[in-house]
Amino acid sequence: MKIENPTQIQWQFSSRAQKLQSSIIREILKVTMRPEIISFAGGLPSPATFPVEQMRGAYDKVLSLQGKVALQYGPSDGYAPLREWVADSLSINGAKILPDQVLMTSGSQQGLDLLGKVLIDEGSKVLVETPSYLGALQAFSVYGPEFCSVPMDDYGLVPEAVADVGKGARLLYALPNFQNPTGRTLSVARRSALVETCARMGIPLIEDDPYGALSYRGEPLPKMLSMNPGGVIYMGSFSKILTPGIRLGYVVAPIPLVRKLEQAKQAADLHTAQLTQMVVHEVIKDGFLATHIPTIRKLYSDQCQAMLTALTEFFPSAVTWTKPEGGMFIWVTLPKHIDTSKLIDEAIAQHVAFVPGAPFYANDPERNTLRLSFVTVPPEKIRAGIATLGKLIASKL
Repeated sequence: MKIENPTQIQWQFSSRAQKLQSSIIREILKVTMRPEIISFAGGLPSPATFPVEQMRGAYDKVLSLQGKVALQYGPSDGYAPLREWVADSLSINGAKILPDQVLMTSGSQQGLDLLGKVLIDEGSKVLVETPSYLGALQAFSVYGPEFCSVPMDDYGLVPEAVADVGKGARLLYALPNFQNPTGRTLSVARRSALVETCARMGIPLIEDDPYGALSYRGEPLPKMLSMNPGGVIYMGSFSKILTPGIRLGYVVAPIPLVRKLEQAKQAADLHTAQLTQMVVHEVIKDGFLATHIPTIRKLYSDQCQAMLTALTEFFPSAVTWTKPEGGMFIWVTLPKHIDTSKLIDEAIAQHVAFVPGAPFYANDPERNTLRLSFVTVPPEKIRAGIATLGKLIASKL
């Protein structure tokens, strides 16, 4: 029965919902789906790296041999063999990580949300890098923190600044390896200093490490988790080393925190898909990543070098940029008078896209910055897109 003349509902959103904002990256990606656009905007892994055949074989094997288990509800903390694999892989440099310290999540973005839900109250002081990962700022901002920006330089976050501003902070969030958005890497000396400072001040340190395996040299830097397993919360993901479509990440933390995160996860989605976890474990359990990850590093290294070469050739001398040693991003700084949030529309009109830098700042955005991602663009298009951007920037000088 159809209701005649229903009253128009005036939706009353919660104060939390009213604070939500769309990701500028997701909005830009809607435009960059057009085939004529050369997109340096997305933080998307290259589809050329996806192990399609291995995933297909693993799905067939898991469903054939353990289908009824794989298609059933699973434990909230995750598939036990996969948690054991994660714990073993992180038990290095003298650290012993237990499977009970591992919580599987539906992508690392869920891990950020759960950490915010469990650790942040309205008005809590949260320390973040300057600039920081947009997804973390979005996840944490829902819970109403007071963001406190910690400065960075070419060697990463400055640990001494934490001592100046960190008193009473609920957490410090950092991406030490090939940071999103800057591509910078936290030096070994600063890792030790940061862990020591946070431990001394009683600040939980979140080490978000989705890009750590993507070192172009193939030599991973020491994890802060190994330096202080009792005070560091480690986040990992299979998105950059297998495929993002499986939405599988994990949080490693002291057991009391993991149990609280598990309770929050039960309220969110009960558990991460059992089938996905079993398939990923089937793919990686016999050492596949040892041969697969080097192919990703080689591809990304070549494309990074293609972009760095093009930047040197086509960008004006007044422009500077980072020179990453791994990962997926280059951070560009333009003269102060150029606002990249306005420049983006002109760039898209010329069939090139990037991400303006301002949204990556928790406070006091530097609007003359932008992020470039090179991993989904072949070298010839990298060169053409950078040449176009260079001319556009030169016209603003």
